[in-house]
Amino acid sequence: MKFKIVPLSKEYAARIRSTGKDAFDHPVIEQIATGSGPCRVSLKPFRKGIDKRLLISHSPFEIDNAYNQPGPVFINKEEVEEYADIHRFPPEIKANKKSFPLSLIGYSSDQQMIFTQLVGDCDVDELITRIFIQRPEVAFLHARNAQACCYICKIERVDE
Repeated sequence: MKFKIVPLSKEYAARIRSTGKDAFDHPVIEQIATGSGPCRVSLKPFRKGIDKRLLISHSPFEIDNAYNQPGPVFINKEEVEEYADIHRFPPEIKANKKSFPLSLIGYSSDQQMIFTQLVGDCDVDELITRIFIQRPEVAFLHARNAQACCYICKIERVDE
């Protein structure tokens, strides 16, 4: 069983940078990174005190419903490449369990929350694969920071 990591797209980020507003029409807030992030486009951690980032409101859902969960996320101020190694979880996030404690939330195809699990000391790549094998009703997952509860990325099932 393979999976695919889905970051925010370069086009989405470019639209936010050019308009200065997020999808909820909130003004974008520019700041020097005070935390590791990560950028939701590149899925790379920010360098504290160095990188400029934009704070935006984002909802990772296509259907407006009770689980919509819009919230704050960061993107780089400058254009960056989308995370490209899509068949494995971003290694810099995976390796830093202190800065990035993870939870995985599973949703059905109609975007209803049906599963949650803290990653803890588990290997996140193995856990994602196991969830998709053992839970066929899970159409996709969201990785979230288990402490801050903020959205990191979408993880889609890839049937072989």
